[in-house]
Amino acid sequence: MVFDADLTACARIVERGDPERFVACMSLPVAARAQLFPLFAFNVEVARAPWVTQEPMIAKMRLQWWIDALEEIAGGGPVRRHEVVTPLAARLSPDQARLLITMVEARDWDTESDPFPDEAAFRAYLDATSGHVLWVGAQMMGAAPDSEPGLRRVALAIGLANWMRAIPTLEEKGKRPLVDGRAEAVASLAREGQLALRAGRSLSRAARQVLVTGWAARDVLAAIVADPGLVARGAIPEPRRFAFHRAALTGRI
Repeated sequence: MVFDADLTACARIVERGDPERFVACMSLPVAARAQLFPLFAFNVEVARAPWVTQEPMIAKMRLQWWIDALEEIAGGGPVRRHEVVTPLAARLSPDQARLLITMVEARDWDTESDPFPDEAAFRAYLDATSGHVLWVGAQMMGAAPDSEPGLRRVALAIGLANWMRAIPTLEEKGKRPLVDGRAEAVASLAREGQLALRAGRSLSRAARQVLVTGWAARDVLAAIVADPGLVARGAIPEPRRFAFHRAALTGRI
């Protein structure tokens, strides 16, 4: 499969904005990359949209732009020309587009200063921002519907690992990223994530193919379990490249 200008642009967006996921995608067959790069480029662009301005209203407008684009895809009519939206439209079903709308809507939390009201809201945010994206990616890889619960459990763990790494930056921006920031609560979340990653090893190859893009989560969560204070100090070690090679060779994280 030849990458056209749009696919190349999507790959570059992922390379700049999500380098760990880019490296993982490059280990996949070309056909898989062609499916996943538009999805992950979309994820990068939506994730950064609330943070490129300090004005909440402008941030909300940027998110609304993506919602409008997804509504065009879901509606089956003409879709705006855009280097990410155009290839994404060729790959999403209407139901997948509607699911991603709820992912963008969840990012509205990023535009506000209020904390999560409770643990359930925090988990719902991670499920929407990590679970929705990885489930759509798994469907692109041919995952069966019955793999969704297990995949979402792993996706939540991947989202949690990424969130823990981002906490110092979020706090600098005035956010309160955890419902309970005590060391024992942080360690408990990380242990839960570790169990989810282990359970995910029994998922189908199609499901695991997209989950490999979260290869860094295993090392991150292990480090937090060993020393939960790493999160507050912003001192979580960078994942070892060995972890990527292990995931790429075995198809498991």
